[in-house]
This record gives sequence, C-alpha cells and structure tokens, in this order.
Amino acid sequence: MKHIYFLSTRIFFVSMLFLSSCHSGRKATTAGPAEANTRDIRSKVVLSKKIPARTINTGQVNADALVDFAETLVGVPYKYGSARKDEGFDCSGFIYYVFSHFAIPVPRTSSDFTNAGKAIPLADSRRGDLILFTGSNPKSGVVGHMGIITENKKGRVRFIHSASGRGAGVMVSGMSQYFVDRYVKVVRVFTKE
Repeated sequence: MKHIYFLSTRIFFVSMLFLSSCHSGRKATTAGPAEANTRDIRSKVVLSKKIPARTINTGQVNADALVDFAETLVGVPYKYGSARKDEGFDCSGFIYYVFSHFAIPVPRTSSDFTNAGKAIPLADSRRGDLILFTGSNPKSGVVGHMGIITENKKGRVRFIHSASGRGAGVMVSGMSQYFVDRYVKVVRVFTKE
C-alpha cells in the first residue's frame, strides 16, 4: 500500500508540473513577440567585410507598386539558394525575384546589398526601403538577411521577407527583439516619391 501511495503522489506532482508548464507555454505563444519602436533602435553590428558601394537604378518604378507585388507573394515557402517562386525563396532570392519582375537589376546575395543605395535612419524609413540584418549570428559582422519595408506608422516598422524559421517563407514581420539584435541598417533605393 505504501508503494501505491508513493507512486500516486509522484504522478500527482509530475502532472502539476506539466500542467503549469503548458499554461506558461500557451500564454507566451498567444502574446507574440513585442515590437520595438524604431526611435530606440540603433545598429550594434560591426561590419567585418568591405563591400563595394553600388547603385540600384529603379528607373520609373514606383516603390508602392513594387511592395504591392511583393505582398502578393506572402506564403511562398522558404528554400535556400532559390529565387524561383515555384520552388520557394531564400531572403535575397525573394528580393531578386521582386525587383526582377520590374526589370530592376539587383545583386543576388544579401551581403552585396550592404552598401547599395543611401543609408537612412530606421525611424525615417518608408515603404520600398530595404532593411538589412546579419544572419542568425548577430556577431557575424556580415549582412545575411534582408527584407523590404512595407510600412512605418508612428515609428512601428514592418517589412516583408522570406524567413527560414518557424512559419517559414514569405511573411510580413515587425521589429521584434530578434530582429533588433541583428539590425544593420536601412538603405533607400527608390529616390523618387
């Protein structure tokens, strides 16, 4: 009888622990990541590679038209090394595909965008600007991820990109702490308003 009491007591405590952790997990996932206000965000990334400056000639293409087209691609899956809609995109493949749709030549790799266009403060970013991040390692010193700004409303920036994490593929994100830690800069390639 002692053995049964001991066993049932252990099962009770293990069950309580499990139920407590499930509750915490659910609470954390429904809340979602907090987004930072861009006025408080400054890049802490020290770039380690010299990348030549380059100009991206957007011609007469309107930034809104380009972002509108990019937004039609939400849900296309992630695929490393791909710039093909039917296969999926990696982050720079997504940018390459969107800009190519408008016959705008751009680099194929995210690091080659490091010194493209004109660097501007994140707080001044607008629809159509490119936002650059390191890859998954914030200390890498190399641009390894990028997206296109879709909006900046009262300092709350959102951008469209192709991500490899959970819910992988083309999506719109805000500046959660994950992106704040990896933020490099914003570059403006559309000079006409």
